[in-house]
Parts: sequence; C-alpha cells; structure tokens
Amino acid sequence: MTAPISITTIQHQATSNSFSRGEAYYQQGAVADLVQRGNTIYADVEGSEVTPYRVSLQFDSGGITSAGCTCPYDYEGWCKHIVAAALAWVRQPDRVEVRPTLPQLLDRLDHVQTQRLVQALVKEQPELIEAVDLQVMLMSNPAPAAQVAVPRRRTAIDVAPFRRQVRHILREGVRSLEEGYEDDPFTDQLLEIIEKALAFARNEDGTSAIAILEAITAACVDEWDDISDYGGDSFPIVESLNEAWTEAVLSIDLSPPEAVDLRLMLEEWQDALDGDFSMSLAALQQGWTDPDLQQALQGGHYSDPERLNSPCGQDLALVRLQILDRQGQQAEYLNLAKTEGLMVQYLTRLAEIGNIEEAMTTARSRMTTAEEAFALAKTLRESNHLSEALAIAQLGLPLPGNCRYTLASWTSELAEGLGNSEIALDASILAFKLRPSFADYQRVAHFAAHQWNDIKPELLEILRQTQEWAARDAKVDIFLHEGLLDDAIAAVQTDTYYRSELVHRVMQAVVATHSDWVIAAARQRAEPIMEQGKADRYHEAVQWLKHAKAAYLHSGQQSTWTAYFNQLQSIHARKRKLMDLFKQLR
Repeated sequence: MTAPISITTIQHQATSNSFSRGEAYYQQGAVADLVQRGNTIYADVEGSEVTPYRVSLQFDSGGITSAGCTCPYDYEGWCKHIVAAALAWVRQPDRVEVRPTLPQLLDRLDHVQTQRLVQALVKEQPELIEAVDLQVMLMSNPAPAAQVAVPRRRTAIDVAPFRRQVRHILREGVRSLEEGYEDDPFTDQLLEIIEKALAFARNEDGTSAIAILEAITAACVDEWDDISDYGGDSFPIVESLNEAWTEAVLSIDLSPPEAVDLRLMLEEWQDALDGDFSMSLAALQQGWTDPDLQQALQGGHYSDPERLNSPCGQDLALVRLQILDRQGQQAEYLNLAKTEGLMVQYLTRLAEIGNIEEAMTTARSRMTTAEEAFALAKTLRESNHLSEALAIAQLGLPLPGNCRYTLASWTSELAEGLGNSEIALDASILAFKLRPSFADYQRVAHFAAHQWNDIKPELLEILRQTQEWAARDAKVDIFLHEGLLDDAIAAVQTDTYYRSELVHRVMQAVVATHSDWVIAAARQRAEPIMEQGKADRYHEAVQWLKHAKAAYLHSGQQSTWTAYFNQLQSIHARKRKLMDLFKQLR
C-alpha cells in the first residue's frame, strides 16, 4: 500500500541528525521486515544490538498518528530506526506484507483452540497469568475499573509507615542541603507518596486517603522549620497536597463534626507551611451538596456569577470532573464543564460520546484558544472523523495559545494525508512564521510547487527579521541552502560563543568567497584563547586557526599566513601544549 506520508513529513518529524542517520540505515538495508496489521506498520530495524529494534507506526488516512521504537532514544523527534522504517515504507511500499490483526487471528479459533493458545502463551511467559486473571475478572464481572483495581479495605490503614517515610525523606533532604546540594532533594519522593494516598481516593476509599494525607501533612509540618532554614520551598509540595486533599474530601461523605475538625487542621497546616490550601478548604465547605453546584450539575448556571472568578474555581471543577468521570456521571460532567467554561473537557467529551455535530457547533461559537481546538481536533481524529478534525484545526490556527506551532504542524500533516495541499501549505507557512526551521521551509517548498518563487522571498525576509535565538540554526541552514552567504554570515556575526558549530559551518561554506571575513572572525576567536593561556581550550583555538589558514590560502596569501603563523609560534613558544597542537597547522 502507498504510505500516507511524504519524505518531507519524515524530515519534519526527525532532527537533521536522526534523519541523516536513518537514511543511512535505510540505504544499508537495515530494515529487515515490514508488516502491516490493520492500521499499524511493524518493522524490524537492525542496529547496534544483536536483536533488531522493533518499530511501530500507527496511521490513519490522514497520516501517522503515533510512532514508537524499542531503542532507548529519548530526544527530540523520531529516532533513526523510525526514520529508516518510514523511508522503507514510503519508497518500497511493495515490501509491506499484510498480515491479519489480532481480532482476525482470534476469529479463526474456536473456544478450545483459544484456551490452548492462552495456555501456551502463559507457559512461555508465566508472568502473563496475572494479566489474564485481571482480564477474566473484568470480563466476567463488568464494573468500573476504579471499583475492581484495588479491593476495598476492611480494616483501618496503618499510617505509621507513611509518616516515618516522610520524615526520613525530609531529614535526608536537610542533610543534603547542609552539604551544599543545590537541587531539590525531597519533592519528587514526597509527590510519589502523595500519589499513593490519591490511589485510595480514586478507588473510592476516601477514609484511607484522608488518614494517609493527614500523616504526610503533619510530618511535613513537624520537619518544615529545619527545611525552611536551608531555603527549602514548600510550594510544589503544598500545591500537590492541596490537590490531593481536594480529591480526598470529595471522595467521601464527612459528618459535620469531621468536616469542622478537618477544616481547622487544614487552616493550621496552611499557616505552618506558609502555603495555600484554599482549594481543599473550598471543597470541604461545598462538598457535593452546595446549592449552586447542584444547579450547575443539572445544567443551570451559578446564581452568583462571581463564583466563576474564584482563584481556585476551575482547578476545583477539574477535580470534580475527574470524580464524575470515574463514577460514569456523563450528563453531570458535561453540565459542570460547560458552566465552568472548561471548553477542552466539554468539547472533547462531546466528541468521545459521539455527539459530533454538537461538538462542532459549540466549537464554532465558543472556542477561544488554540489549545481547545487542538484537543477537540485530536479527539475527532481518534474517533475517525478526519474531515471534522481538519476543519476544527483550521478554525484553531488563528486563535491565541501556546500550542499554535504544534497545531499548525499537525494540521499540515493531516491535510497532506487527506490530499488537501492548499490547507497543508497554509498551515506549513504559519508553522514557519511561528518557529522558523529548515524542515518547515522544505515543507512549504514541497506544498507550494509552482507558487514557490512567489512565497520564498516572504519566508526569507521573515527569517532575516526574526531575533529569536532558536532561529539561528534555521538561518544558517536555509541561507546556506539558498546560497545567500552574506545573510548566513550576518546570522552568526555577533556569535562569540567559542564552541559555535554554526560559525564553523558558515566559515567552511564561505571560505572561498569571503576569505577576509573568515580570517578576521577566526583570528578574533582564536587569539584571546591563546593570549589568556586557556590550555583546556587550545584545541578550539587551533580549529579556528585552521579556518584562517584555509582562507589565507584561498585568497592567495600563503606568505601572509606563514608570517602570521611564525609570529604566533614566537609569541607562544613556551606553551608546550599549544605548540604540540600547532603541528596540525604546519
């Protein structure tokens, strides 16, 4: 089958280094197998290990929806193995072997054969028995996952281990601070313990959650004076505790005396930690019986509009939505999200339950940010409503937000997969304007076709005008690609960072045409290193001098270089390490 992606899409998804290495892997024949099962391509790609890496590419008619690899690569974009597999798919579609999906395979078996299959798999991988046990329980006793994930406790939980663990973490943290440790030595560990308390609340065991949180919070208060003396910051811990307390108190029906006692404790802890428990205090005060809340849950509006301006109002509503979601209260979830103006949650939930027309209509009238558009577009795509996803993504492109670049790139790739090159072009141009890069420049050129000569000057001028530090790579890549050497020089002219690979690239590219600049810029970087006797950087000085030498020779100034080099040897003759490195320049 023809792959629903292009080479420019692969380039866009990978760094230049990953793409070039993936290209090399593909050319070497490292992609051993290409198998399609449903909407997933699987590939074995040979790498540095004995066992090939396993690549998976999930797709729909709009393009790639996700990509994964078993290699340890954890940097920006696709790894080289994904790139190699994607290139093989695009360039050699006939290699793809179509195989049955799991449901299709299982449909071939009768009841007895299926049992034998499961038994054989468990015999080969004994640890699978636990997963089989859980799935059989879920299938034979259908119930919300939260009710079966952890058995309900019959006895009061022992909170002493939690208290001891918190104290140990905090005291060890103080010792680290005393020894000059600069990074936060305890927050991550404390957040893990708070998550354990939340697990009880999310399993509808608010009693245990509150008991654990009380032990954690009290232990923090007991130890906090020592921590604050060393500049410890309570904010991330208190913020997490506040959210956890909110979810815990909303997961249980507290009696009035219990609520009063807990409110007094939270207020006391808030003062002791110099933190903010306002959200959990509001949840404690309102519970689920607050008249205004009940009105919102039934589809009405708050009687006091100022409630929508509460500092913690939407955060509290988000916690409530999580609980309503777990309880399967769909109508109440939608009503509260709509009343609170939580459009991401409201629109995506409409799409998830199949109310596509209502989601689209509401989005057109109430969507105000790129984030809302992106969330809905992705949800629509996941439910295979690709044309609707593209329409919403288009509506979101002009809206404000921090995800505009990501949305523009996503829209461009989806439009390309759906064969709408006009939308793909517009989205790619926007992506380039928001965050110039060589990959986006190439994508615009790819979609522009005969319009490219009209569009290119505008993009180049945008590139010249941008002052973003991150755009320096794009400037050098694009200006050198277009042969605009003066622009490439201007892009690195003020760069005095002694390890700048961009300056090295520009010098290599212009050595024959701008020799005088190369000589001056290279000497400007090399001479201070030598004069200041920075022995650990002598090798860098020599690299700059190599550029200077090449420029002298290209411009027919062999004798000038020789005189300059002899002068340097005379001045720095006593610097043995430098003199040894100078052998590279002779």
